[in-house]
Amino acid sequence: MKNGSEALPAREAATLALDAPVTAVKGVSPARAKALGALGMATVRDLVCHFPRRYIDLSVVCTVADARIGSSCTICGTVHEVKLKRPKPRLSLTEITLTDATGTLMVTCFRQPWLADQLKPGMAVAVAGKVEFDYGFKRMTNPFLEAVGDGGREGVAEGMIIPVHPATEKVSPAWMRRLVGNALQKARTTLDPLPLELRRKYRLMSRQAAWASIHFPQSMDEVRDARRRLAYEELLLLQLHLMMELEERTAGAEPVAHVVDGPRMQALAAALPFELTDEQAQARDELLAALAAPRVANHLLLGDVGTGKTAVAVHALAAAADSGGQALFMAPTEVLARQHAEGLAPLLEGAGLRFALLTGSTPAIDRAEALAALAAGELDVLIGTHALLEPDVAPARMTLAIIDEQQRFGVEQRARLLAKGPAPDALFLTATPIPRSLALALFGNFSLSYLRHGPTQQVGRTTTVVEKRSIGQAYEAARAALERGEQAYVVCPLIGVGAEARDEAAGAKRSVEDEEAFHPRVAIESDADLPTDNVTAAETEAAYLQTKIFGEHQVDLLHGQMSPAEKQAAMDRFRAGETDVLVATTVIEVGVDVPNATVMVIQDADRFGLSQLHQLRGRVGRGDKPGEVFLVSASQQPAALTRLKAMETTDDGYELATYDLSLRREGDIVGNRQSGASTLRLVNVVRDGKMIEAAHGDARALLDADPGLREPAHRALAREVRLQFGRGHGAIGG
Repeated sequence: MKNGSEALPAREAATLALDAPVTAVKGVSPARAKALGALGMATVRDLVCHFPRRYIDLSVVCTVADARIGSSCTICGTVHEVKLKRPKPRLSLTEITLTDATGTLMVTCFRQPWLADQLKPGMAVAVAGKVEFDYGFKRMTNPFLEAVGDGGREGVAEGMIIPVHPATEKVSPAWMRRLVGNALQKARTTLDPLPLELRRKYRLMSRQAAWASIHFPQSMDEVRDARRRLAYEELLLLQLHLMMELEERTAGAEPVAHVVDGPRMQALAAALPFELTDEQAQARDELLAALAAPRVANHLLLGDVGTGKTAVAVHALAAAADSGGQALFMAPTEVLARQHAEGLAPLLEGAGLRFALLTGSTPAIDRAEALAALAAGELDVLIGTHALLEPDVAPARMTLAIIDEQQRFGVEQRARLLAKGPAPDALFLTATPIPRSLALALFGNFSLSYLRHGPTQQVGRTTTVVEKRSIGQAYEAARAALERGEQAYVVCPLIGVGAEARDEAAGAKRSVEDEEAFHPRVAIESDADLPTDNVTAAETEAAYLQTKIFGEHQVDLLHGQMSPAEKQAAMDRFRAGETDVLVATTVIEVGVDVPNATVMVIQDADRFGLSQLHQLRGRVGRGDKPGEVFLVSASQQPAALTRLKAMETTDDGYELATYDLSLRREGDIVGNRQSGASTLRLVNVVRDGKMIEAAHGDARALLDADPGLREPAHRALAREVRLQFGRGHGAIGG
């Protein structure tokens, strides 16, 4: 038997072989390699990590007689007859008659003509799918089908668990199993990147054992243990990557330990016209602690709609000024930037801070004056939009950057703002509700603060789901509000109609996805959001409401394709009460604050994600007048209506976000747009919250003890981080 030193080269070779081309796996021909490439598999590692999407447990089967109509189950039987039919020229239909001791099951498989050649009478077959009843027989349509027993493919024996891997037409599930099994043979002696102390701490199986168990388990308990090990590894690698990324970004720069009890901070406390809630005070203290620390702060303030994020963030501006620094405060829209400037003006002036506003429509003279003051160090705070990213915006000493609704900016835009100072602290604000477990998974290099509750003086709102045919109920509520001297919003997903609307719908979906770059479709949008057909258009709706519904009131229009000046004018008219009803797209989703608006009608509400609906409804019920929100839907899908009904039962954005996550398949929980998120193949942030917390703490402890993971016991782990996230080369010793 070889000792450890003799075995190590073989283990290194096996580990390096994981990243060999997929053609190194037995059975992968050039044609199959091309088909695997279409699934994103280019290396041996990709095949090994191509995990089953489900399992057929042949040790727990149902008889035909016991199979319940409408339920999904696995049935084992004998092929009695196979018929190939072609009801249409390009449509093939294979009908299989399956029998067991209790009855007959009809199985219909569309566009799988090869089954007529593969399945013969007398063969033992297992099928898994939904049971239906039609023409006097229980039936399954396009179920998973596997030959079992002595004549079965791949030697699968009855009583075992069959993994079902994602496959393609050119690589069947059976062939995928064979190729994965061959890839596992090449990975038998690879190095385990998890340090031994972590494996012992959580009683985790080895990586090789986990790979074998998740692909070819002997029991479902094995699957759970394997998934636990591999999911923890995914999380630890991601957390290490995020934390190391922040350290690399700030390497060599001298961080600012901000003064958090200076004269401007004290003046700000005196200028506040209200007392912070306990939750706001806690978030303020957490923020100031991050700013005061002798390292670069990366702080994320997550505040549900109307919880007072800006009241907390203004303390960071005072700390920057007290420290002799400057702050840039960037908002995604001119409407919101202007609102910030107007709302913060009394506080900033009361604290003795000099500030200016910079947007795309700022007059040239005012712009030049603001930039000169910024460059001379005579300006403490510059509030603005993307205009802050221009090269001539050059602060003398920027020590703080605040980015509001940061998910609406791309990674490059955020980096450009931070690059305007040597090592500025960063504060990111978002109203998108993200449960803590998901926030840690996506933002492991951030410190976090939460605001979940609004000030007590807000009276809140009620939400009602309304069928399209009963939309009059919503309009009557809006009319009653107008008669009381209040105002109303009507929100539509699209702007135009016809072919143009279809183009806009495609653009709307892209823009929604872009806005979610850091948190893609998680508790925000589903793949079906904002489709292109039968959607009420804002322009058409505005004209209809003005002529048919609210003829005696003033209806106005606001959407994202208007110029900044037009949008600002529309908002100014609405805020001043010159407009009674504002028909808008989701441009009003964030930041727009008109306390007199008390009713919101959201057309085609099923086309929006729950979190987006929650942010939209946060525009009403913000002051001393209760709000009413009506979610109008023409959908007949029970799942869509049940999802909307959740809006009626809770006004807690984080509760809604968690509920939205619970409805998703594991693969949908974390998308591919966030750096590193696509590596979370096995993690479910609802179920795995404690695991995420543990991995976050373990990653922090590892890097505190061994920055850069350079110790011999951590080199394999460091290599995995580099390979997963493109951090340099993959040499084992490096």
